[in-house]
Amino acid sequence: MKLVVGLGNPGSRYARTRHNVGFEVVEVIATRHRLEWEAAPRGTEADISRWRASDVLLAKPLTFMNASGPPVVSLAQFFKIEIHDLLVVVDDANLELGRLRTRSAGSAGGHNGLKSVIQALGTDQFPRMRVGVGRGEARRDLADHVLAKFEPDEGSAVAEMIERASEAVELFVADGIQPVMNKFNRKEDRKEETE
Repeated sequence: MKLVVGLGNPGSRYARTRHNVGFEVVEVIATRHRLEWEAAPRGTEADISRWRASDVLLAKPLTFMNASGPPVVSLAQFFKIEIHDLLVVVDDANLELGRLRTRSAGSAGGHNGLKSVIQALGTDQFPRMRVGVGRGEARRDLADHVLAKFEPDEGSAVAEMIERASEAVELFVADGIQPVMNKFNRKEDRKEETE
C-alpha cells in the first residue's frame, strides 16, 4: 500500500495559495479518478481518499503546515505503510515556478512542513516531491509570499505545474520513486515534452 500526502493549510483562507500546492496536487488526482474524500480513521486530523481499490491513500493533514507530522505518522501506522511507500508533496519557494524536484530521502531544506514530518517519523529517509512556487520579490517576507495566492498571470504555469506533479505522483504509485526522479527532476523536461 502507498500513501501520498499533500501538505497545506486547512480552510478557505489558504485555498489556492503557494503553500497549498501539496493539497492541490492530491485534489487533482482525486478529481481525475472520481474519488471521494472522507475523514481519516482513529481521530487522525486528516482527510483521506482511497484509490486503486484502496491500494493507495491520498491524504491532506488538517493540522496547519507546521504540525503536519503527527497525522502523517498516525496514517502510516494505522495503514502499515512502509517508509519507502510514503510520498510527501510540498511547495518550494526556492525552486522556480513549475519546477519539480523529487528525492528518495533528505533534509527538510528549511520547509517547516517537512521538518514536522521528519521529526514525527524520526527519520528523513522517505520520498518527497518539492513543487516550485518561486521566490518572488527578494524584499518580500517569505511567509507572506508563500501564504499569498498565485498572480493571475501565473495561472497557466500553475495549471501545468499541478498537472505535471499529478503525473509524477501517478508514476510513483505505479513504479516507485526512482522513475519519478529520472523523468521529472530534469530542468529541461518541460521543453522536451512540448517539442
